[in-house]
Amino acid sequence: VQLVESGGGLVQPGGSLRLSCAASGNINSIRTMAWYRQAPGKQRELVARRTSSSMTDYADSVKGRFAISRDNAKNTQYLQMTSLKPEDSAVYYCYISPSIGVGYWGQGTQVTVSS
Repeated sequence: VQLVESGGGLVQPGGSLRLSCAASGNINSIRTMAWYRQAPGKQRELVARRTSSSMTDYADSVKGRFAISRDNAKNTQYLQMTSLKPEDSAVYYCYISPSIGVGYWGQGTQVTVSS
C-alpha cells in the first residue's frame, strides 16, 4: 500500500488549501482515515479523522475550518483547509487503517501559512 500526498504549499493567512492523498495497492476497505500534522519541535497531532461509518472528529484548533472527505472511486482522501492561520503551518500526513492494528502513512506534505 502506498499513499501519495499533494496540495501543500505556501499560503497567506486566511487562505485555503486542499490536501489530497491518493492510495494505491491492495486496499479492500478503509476502517479509518485521518490527517495528522507535525510542526517543528512538536509532536505529531491528529487533525481530522473519519471512520467507515462516516463519523468524524477534528482537533479543537481546526473545527469549523477543516473538513475531511474521501472519493472512493478515486481511492483518494482530502483535507479541505480554510481560514488558515500561521499556527497551522506544519508537515501534514495522511493515514489510513484498513483494519485494527494495521495502518499506513503518507510521506508528508509541507503547509506554510505566512504573509
